[in-house]
Amino acid sequence: MVRASGVSRSSSIQLGLRENWPQFALLVLINAFVGGMVGIERTVVPLIGSEEFHIASTTLIVSFIASFGVVKAFANLVSGQMADLWGRKRVLVLGWLVGLPVPFMVIWAPRWEWVIAANALLGINQGLAWSMTVIMKVDLVGPKSRGLAVGLNEFAGYLAVGLTAFVTGHLASQYGLRPIPIYLGIGYAALGTVLSILLVRDTREHVRLEASSRPEQPTSIGFREVFALASFKDRNLFAASQAGLVNNLNDGMSWGIFPLFFASFGLGVERIGVLKSVYPATWGILQIATGPLSDRWGRKGLIVAGMWVQAAGLFLTALTRRFEWWLLASLVIGIGTAMVYPSLIAAVSDAAHPAWRARALSVYRFWRDLGYAVGALSAGLIADRFGFAWAIASVAALTFVSGVVVAVTMREVPPFKP
Repeated sequence: MVRASGVSRSSSIQLGLRENWPQFALLVLINAFVGGMVGIERTVVPLIGSEEFHIASTTLIVSFIASFGVVKAFANLVSGQMADLWGRKRVLVLGWLVGLPVPFMVIWAPRWEWVIAANALLGINQGLAWSMTVIMKVDLVGPKSRGLAVGLNEFAGYLAVGLTAFVTGHLASQYGLRPIPIYLGIGYAALGTVLSILLVRDTREHVRLEASSRPEQPTSIGFREVFALASFKDRNLFAASQAGLVNNLNDGMSWGIFPLFFASFGLGVERIGVLKSVYPATWGILQIATGPLSDRWGRKGLIVAGMWVQAAGLFLTALTRRFEWWLLASLVIGIGTAMVYPSLIAAVSDAAHPAWRARALSVYRFWRDLGYAVGALSAGLIADRFGFAWAIASVAALTFVSGVVVAVTMREVPPFKP
């Protein structure tokens, strides 16, 4: 009886977006809540540091992003191994449970150290929960539609980041920086936890089905080998990892530096919220198009062009002093990031065997999200010494160079044809 049930369950597993759309749509919704957890901090938290805690050092203010980035990077690193050992759903639920205290800690924080600690927990939440939503979508759709799957996942997450940044900016202008803007985070965490526990199903059977159709690649390799391949041994994985690090380096810089830069010219918190929402919202919405385009056109061209477009937007931000130019620059940065983000994850998925794809993605996401800490701290140090504009321009130059590295190093892999 048990055997018959097992056979029936195995035979019912299919790959594809259409075949798995209810679970896929549920994971899209859950990742919107994951993104919303970051969105509550994009506008108000740097201003809490400068206005409520009266912190003069830019480096100290952006320390909350550094704690987030380092912890998230290491959570990413172990998430793939945990997913293979425990199952995707268990890791997703664990990520949400760790994230539940975050909004309360920000609301009640009597000292800046509480905000830093809250962001360490947020890093674990994001590293586990966001990683699992990406991995599970890739598991469900199979190799033919990876770009589309990643694009929809990142669309939901970063659109939620942008919308939440806008709403929190508006609420902060009306009711103050705390506590009302942070209440959104309580709702996101509660809904994400409940849906993950009650409705999400694990996807490891989908992985086994796909792996059975790709016997030509070795499947029994250890984590050290996967780490080496994704970090430097495989040229495509190396190119993707360094581009991911630099992409999130400039995102970490913008998270911490942009609100302070705009405020230094007298811009109010509501208009800062508009600028801080346009970039991730553009990034999120356009990934619906750029993800599928990477399936058709290939990954490399979109990654290279996207890094250079981001660099142009960052230079424009640094060199101008008017809201209208900053708004245009935010759109440009969002367009560039939308070209890069789903293409990088899809490129890593292309290069990895299904049996160790979760671990390869976790290593890529380790390097990518380490960029938050590197970007925030390096930009903070440059800003303290030379000013905000120099910090932004320096990161713009590095972003351009990263695009050059991809252009020289990455080999184009034709889109998968079943």
